[in-house]
Order: sequence, then C-alpha cells, then structure tokens
Amino acid sequence: MAFSMLQLFLMGALGPRLVAELGVSPAVLGLTTTTGFGTAALLSPVGGRIVDRIGPRRSLVLLLLVATAALALIGAARDLAVLLGAVALGGIPQALANPATNKAVLAAVPPARRGAVTGLKQSGVQLGAFVAGLPLAALAAGLGWRTAVWTASGAALLAAVWALRSLPADAPPSASPAPASWLPRGMVAWLAAFSFFLGAGIASVNTYLSLYGVQRLGMDPTAAGALVAVLGVTGIAGRVGWSKAAVPGRAERLPGRLAWGALGAAVLLAAAQLAGPLVWLGAVAVGVFAVSGNAVSMVLVMQRAKPGRAGQDSALVAAGFFAGFATGPLLFGLFAERGRYGAGWLLVAAEFAVAGAVAFFWARHDRRGQERGGA
Repeated sequence: MAFSMLQLFLMGALGPRLVAELGVSPAVLGLTTTTGFGTAALLSPVGGRIVDRIGPRRSLVLLLLVATAALALIGAARDLAVLLGAVALGGIPQALANPATNKAVLAAVPPARRGAVTGLKQSGVQLGAFVAGLPLAALAAGLGWRTAVWTASGAALLAAVWALRSLPADAPPSASPAPASWLPRGMVAWLAAFSFFLGAGIASVNTYLSLYGVQRLGMDPTAAGALVAVLGVTGIAGRVGWSKAAVPGRAERLPGRLAWGALGAAVLLAAAQLAGPLVWLGAVAVGVFAVSGNAVSMVLVMQRAKPGRAGQDSALVAAGFFAGFATGPLLFGLFAERGRYGAGWLLVAAEFAVAGAVAFFWARHDRRGQERGGA
C-alpha cells in the first residue's frame, strides 16, 4: 500500500524542488496528480477483475514491479511529457492495491481481526507519506531529488522480490467467478460517491501543502516537506484506530463523522495564513480524520461484500476515490496559480462537507433499509 501511492506523496513533498528545477507551474504540479489518479480511476474496475482472477500474490508482485518502473521514470524525467507518462504508469499500482490487499486480508485473517488488520494495511499509504516527507525529502536536500526518487524505486524492487518469495501461493482461479460489474450499485455506489469528494480534498492537501508552506508561510523546503511526514504519521494512527472501531452497527456512522472532522482541518489550513503554527494542527487533523475515511470505507466493503466480489467492490469504491484525487488538485491548482491559497482551502472544506452529507444520507438510507428488512 505504501508503494502504490508513494509517487503522489513524493510529488507533493518534492513539489518546491520540481517547480524550481523542471520549471513547472503550480497548476501543472496539480496536473501530474490528475494524470496519475485519472489513470487509476479508469483502470480500477479492470484491476478488481484481474485480482479476482489471478489472486493477491501475483497482483501484489505486479503492483510492485510497475511501481519500480514508474518511480525510476520519474527520477529520469527531464521534461513534462516524460514526467506525466511516468505518473500515468503509476496509476496501475494504485488500481491494483486495494482489491489485492483486501483479498489477501479476507484469505488470511479471521473475521474478528479484519477491521484492525485492514486499518493497519491502509495505514501503509500514510507510511508512504511519512517516508516521502521526511527521509526522502532529507535525502533530496543532500543528494538531489532524483536520487531520492531512485532510492524509492530500488526499495520497491526489493519489496517485489520479497513478495514473490514470502507471500502464500494464490488459490486456483474460481471455476465460476462472480459476474463482472462495471457500475457501482447499492452501498458501493454510496461509498464511491463519498470517496470521490473525500479524495478530492485529500489529494489537494497532499499535492499543495508543502508548496503552500514555502510560498505563503515562508517555510524552507525541508520543513515544508515535514508537513507531509506529519500527515503520514497521524494518518497511520487514525487509520488503525478508526478501522478498529468500525465494528458492524458503528461503522456505518463513522464516514460522516470523519468527513466533518476533515472540514475543520481544512479551515485550520486556511487560517494558517493568519497564524502560521495552525498549519501543523491542520496537517494533524487531516491525517486523523480525512485520510481515515478511506480505510473505514474499505472495512465496510469487506464486511458486506458477497462471496467472490470483494476485489470488484473494493475496486469500484477505489475508482471513486481516485476520480476525486484526479479532480481535486486540478481545481485547487487554479487557485494556487494565482496565490489564492485561502480560497483553495475553502474549496477543500466544501469537498469534505459534501462527503459528509453523502455519508449522512447513506447511513440514514441504510438504517431504514435494515429496519424494513427486520420488520
């Protein structure tokens, strides 16, 4: 999970250096995120089907090998075209990550422990944020950003070798796989809509928080990169804690509550223009609330998925999340290009508010459906 989205956090944490060396504008920096996650959103339904067919171990090895290639290409990029191509390639691991890891958890973890284990594995994404924002950002300061990205690529290759050697063999393909579904329905549709707006806000924070710190708050690039590391550490704690709390009967109410907490985090980021230290509190709150919402969504999918559909349902919810990731930075970049970060953070707050409203209406709809079913 860490390697599947590491490129996103590297683009954010190293954003000031990329803007300076490659001559890209803040809006183009957002376009890189849009390219990667647009690819992931389009491929996610196919990715879920592939995982259900070939099994989690093969899928995870494939994920790590493609991540190795994508990171290596980012490090080699000398112009915008190569950079965008590398980021688009990185959309493939993102499309495979949730269905592959969810299938692995269902296969190997007893039901009573799946919530906690799911939170732990989802926190791998935030581990990637920490690694990008602290050790790799520090390496970039000393040896250059290309060396930092190539180091990440080498680590992904080692992880692929480990996965091939250590993970349990995949079960034979099912003789009668679940029928393919390319459109979300029922709970999956609600969670995909929630994830779209949640992802739009989170991606804007990931992409522009470091640049915001440098351009508006007067931070140096290394300290601004540490904001992404803080986001990563608190995201790990939030995803593990909230996923463990997402037991049936309570899990349905958590997405809305987490989205409202994320709204408060966006307001703190906007207020940092008046009181700089608030940016650190905002980063902590985004980690605790916003990034935890996706982990709780995956717990809900695993609790309710029909046999043989865990990969596909996970992928459809992830597609909504990735579509939001593709959209959010593109819109935020229009404000960042003009230095209007305050308006950008208010846009993020609005995105989190809509996510909260979607989650609230779904929870109410689901509760009424269960009451009718019980009657």
